[in-house]
Amino acid sequence: MTNLSFYQLFRLLRRHRKLADRRDPIFEANKTAKWVVGILFAFTVIYIIMIAVFLSLAANESHRYTSLEIITGILPFILLLDFWLRFIAQQTPSQIIKPYVLMPLPKYTCIDSFIVTSLFNWGNLTWFMLLVPFCLMSVIFTYGLMPALSLLLFYYILILANSQGYSIARTLTTNHMLWWILPVGVSVLLVSPLLLKNFDTLVKFYGYIGSAISNGSILPHLGALLILVIVLMINRRVQYNNVMTELGRLKTTAPQAIVKFQFLDQVGELAEYLKLEVKLLMRNKNPRKSFIMGVSIIVLISVIISLTEVYDNSFMTNFWCIYNFMIFATVLLIKVMNYEGNYIDALMVHQENILRLLTAKYYFFCFMLILPFVLMLPMVFVGKWSILMLFSYAIFTAGFQHFLLMQLAVYNNKAIPLNEKFISKGGMENNYIQVVEEMVAIFLPLLTIQILEGFIDRRYAWLIMMGIGLCFIVSHKIWLRNIYNRMMLRRYKNLESFHS
Repeated sequence: MTNLSFYQLFRLLRRHRKLADRRDPIFEANKTAKWVVGILFAFTVIYIIMIAVFLSLAANESHRYTSLEIITGILPFILLLDFWLRFIAQQTPSQIIKPYVLMPLPKYTCIDSFIVTSLFNWGNLTWFMLLVPFCLMSVIFTYGLMPALSLLLFYYILILANSQGYSIARTLTTNHMLWWILPVGVSVLLVSPLLLKNFDTLVKFYGYIGSAISNGSILPHLGALLILVIVLMINRRVQYNNVMTELGRLKTTAPQAIVKFQFLDQVGELAEYLKLEVKLLMRNKNPRKSFIMGVSIIVLISVIISLTEVYDNSFMTNFWCIYNFMIFATVLLIKVMNYEGNYIDALMVHQENILRLLTAKYYFFCFMLILPFVLMLPMVFVGKWSILMLFSYAIFTAGFQHFLLMQLAVYNNKAIPLNEKFISKGGMENNYIQVVEEMVAIFLPLLTIQILEGFIDRRYAWLIMMGIGLCFIVSHKIWLRNIYNRMMLRRYKNLESFHS
């Protein structure tokens, strides 16, 4: 194998990854969800093309800036959207490298092959749906074909560099949360002309790139290539170091005091499963990090909506209140049974262990709603929100939205590592069922309340939302039993998947 050329190894590894995805036990379960994601993506394409049309019309009517200056003037917004949206779907090379690093391959071959694969990913062409229509309508007829192709090439190089920058940022932020300062700092730096002065200053600043392209200069492309080469070399080193660190790390755990949580014993046998939920967050790095991230997001959102008036309209009020209650569910509950997959055999020893676990998990996440509720109370005290709205959305989340996300216990059959960070997938990138469930859980309540408020008074709309939530809370034993029964019908298939 070591005598193979890099191109041969690249083709072999790429073929193996495709086969691995198709042989994944969740591949069949993902088919329907992939169709839903595909339809949503199609709508996104339509919206992007519409934006391109409106942008080109504005460029054609502008007497202050040329079309090339306008399209390069919005460069930071395109790069920032591209960067942050990658956190939804793209994996880093080091997340899928474990099966290969122990093979007799050249030092960097695996890392290089996956980096090259990420460079030639179809996702890197997404923004061409905006750029190509814009060029057809506003660039070609003014400047000709070559400046249009030059613009597309310039953007493509920067998007490739953006993909490598994302890979660096995601790897480092997974290692330590303080590394979030890096992507946030770079994002602020990109839009600094806007923050320092105004939008015209931003367009004028980046518009010089468009002027250079229109004059046939290759300096923008050379600069973009230099950035791409630099981030490629950095990413290559970062990925390799993190894989080797993860594989060779010596773990020494100092003795810790045992916390018994005796106050939970009052709820009987269920107390042991509640303790399991608490200890899952306390003793394991990945669940604990997700919990800390959830708390941070809740605090940040609560501070922003309490101290500013930007989000005081009806739509944003509903969105932030619903979303704030959903944070813990979207970062932790959505992975129900994924973490438990690491010790699923122990949970299967006694009858209805899983049912008690699901019940404890439901109670635990309902209890955690107290934190966003308390943090959003200042909005009630200052008269911006109604206490009835806060109660109704909290109850709706505890009932309907937790019911919706806990259905994933039936389909989540991939064990997510409790502590390893880099050398295993450990995410939901390939589980489209989770993606669809999360989108439905966030946007369906928002759509429902907006429709209700369009026909009836807001207070009655809140009472209806509260009533829906109460129905699911009162009947939680019934639908938890239904989830358990469906899990038992799939238990051998899920066990096989957990073990693989």
